[in-house]
Amino acid sequence: MRRLTILTIFCLLATTAWAGAAGPASNDRVSQAIRSHAESNPAGFVDVIITFADRPGKADDKAIKNAGGENIRGYHRLPMKAARIPARAIEALSHNPNVAFISSDAPLQGFAESALVTANLDQGTFENIDYSVVSSGIGVAVFDSGIGNHTDLWPSPVQFDFVGQSTSPGYGLGDPFGHGTHVAGVIGSDSYGAASDFRGVAPYADLLSLRVLNGQGQGLTSDLIAALDWLLVNANQYNIRVANLSLGKAIEEAAADDPLVAAVEAVWDTGIVVVCSAGNYGRDGHFTITSPGNSPRVITVGSITDNETGGDLSDDYVSSYSSKGPTLFDHFVKPDLVAPGNRFVAPISYEAKMRADLPDRMKDCGNSYCSGYYIELSGTSMSAAMVSGTVAKMLEEEPSLNPDTVKAMLMISAKKVDMGNPFSTGAGLLDIAAAMQMAVANDVYVATALSPRAFPDETTGKMGFENTGLLWGDFAFNQSLLWGDALLWGDALLWGDALLWGDALLWGDALLWGDVFTNGDPLIELSGQTVQVDDD
Repeated sequence: MRRLTILTIFCLLATTAWAGAAGPASNDRVSQAIRSHAESNPAGFVDVIITFADRPGKADDKAIKNAGGENIRGYHRLPMKAARIPARAIEALSHNPNVAFISSDAPLQGFAESALVTANLDQGTFENIDYSVVSSGIGVAVFDSGIGNHTDLWPSPVQFDFVGQSTSPGYGLGDPFGHGTHVAGVIGSDSYGAASDFRGVAPYADLLSLRVLNGQGQGLTSDLIAALDWLLVNANQYNIRVANLSLGKAIEEAAADDPLVAAVEAVWDTGIVVVCSAGNYGRDGHFTITSPGNSPRVITVGSITDNETGGDLSDDYVSSYSSKGPTLFDHFVKPDLVAPGNRFVAPISYEAKMRADLPDRMKDCGNSYCSGYYIELSGTSMSAAMVSGTVAKMLEEEPSLNPDTVKAMLMISAKKVDMGNPFSTGAGLLDIAAAMQMAVANDVYVATALSPRAFPDETTGKMGFENTGLLWGDFAFNQSLLWGDALLWGDALLWGDALLWGDALLWGDALLWGDVFTNGDPLIELSGQTVQVDDD
């Protein structure tokens, strides 16, 4: 048994980026972030996303106008509107019978770092990838900063631009930041310009670029929702089967109230596998998963640092930046799995800001023939891209797989690693070969593969988990299958109605969930308090 380590739980006030509270959707129709903004600047305006109970119409437009607000953007399939509302009018507007919830139009960002960690990942050609499966014909939508022209990305992706409240997306490749091109390369680079040095997971996958981040790598939730809404209308035209979101925003409300979660789940319901990065806030401790990775339905991916010692995982570890669960408000067990994400070398476009800002990260391809530019980046963005590429290959082998079955296969086939608790590792480390074998065999079917919720056992004060056998509709899919005995959850592990961590995680007086998470009220500030967590 390893020594106990101290994990600081950063529980900040609800006005901060990582504030939150426990429980499902609240009866309040306004997010705490909006209320805090309105209280601090009552004479100002608030950029919001309004989710409606029914499809909004002229009466709802009129209600926004009568409140002194402005309609910014509407959507075709999603019952939402982006608007700018006077702070003083928020409360009255929330009582409109067709208003379900009012959220902030929160800022987005991609999740890549310039290799802040010191591990050496000599990528080259990925291990355990069957490159005879090229994923040609499987469409992967990349929601990011765009995709620039690059010899490694062929055929050239089609791109639509949603930045700046655009209502008529335009064609033409471009990535003024660089993040999206790198992510696209991890997914589907054929490495033509580098003589196979930096091949992606699914070469020749049909990439569709939906640009939602600007030249600084930033964006708005309303723009991302517009791109997701567009995909709901146009996915079949491009045979989109996978959506990669290597970006996110802070969680400001329960998943059931989050408009971005609603949007990705609508895409999931059409048969598209949605893969999200967990976020790069792991250095801040637990409760740092970002939206839309807080959806219990989508696949949320964390990062490991791979020291490239073959099959020996003893020197690999969860990357320090990889966000940890459980999720704020709902306490879903996330990430769902982890994948290598550290120091990836992949394409970058000539005009990219990252190329100018990070000259020390630029890489030579190592061959006399090199016709493209390459950069080394780290982050859960790259981990998510690895999983998206894997999913494309799985669907190439077996197109009939539904999103929930794909998620189940990835979690079941993941290597059960001892790199911390499931709030860091999920079901384990992506195993591409094993996932492909499951796809080819096609002997697993899951109608729903929800990520379970963690909760405090009121009798013992210990950690419990929803039974995944019940959640997934088949008792064969229990916790031991998904997370495995290799996690070493502790000798006091009990199997039954709830999965208890025994003495491995005692909330005690240090962090009582009943006192901290109070049905929608702002979190009590507990910065600096600690709980004991057993690494085994």
